[in-house]
Amino acid sequence: MIKTIYFVFFICAFALGLWACTGKEQEKFKSLSTAHFEQLIKDNKIQLVDVRTVAEYSEGHIPGSLNINVMDENFAAAVDELLQKDQPVAVYCKSGRRSRNAAKLLVKKGFKVYNLDKGILNWIDEGMEIEK
Repeated sequence: MIKTIYFVFFICAFALGLWACTGKEQEKFKSLSTAHFEQLIKDNKIQLVDVRTVAEYSEGHIPGSLNINVMDENFAAAVDELLQKDQPVAVYCKSGRRSRNAAKLLVKKGFKVYNLDKGILNWIDEGMEIEK
């Protein structure tokens, strides 16, 4: 009987802990499909940022994008210098992981952010334009 009470208590505490953590991790940016991301670029005055390395960027990028490497220790300073807070920012990377991290950082800095879900690899697979 006591083991059952401890078990129920443990399950309740675990569930409460998970619920508390998920509330903090809600994303305050929008991840968009390739088609919606392309439409966003066409329809809006958006700051388009490729957050990959310079080498990756030079292999091919979405036309009109600015390269700011999210892994660079000067990412925050570069953002402050190169981007305007009154305009939304659209970010992308190779597969979507780094751009989600960049989006979280940009949201904390006060930007409205859109993320390309699945990254430039999916963009290329969908037959969208890139430039070198």
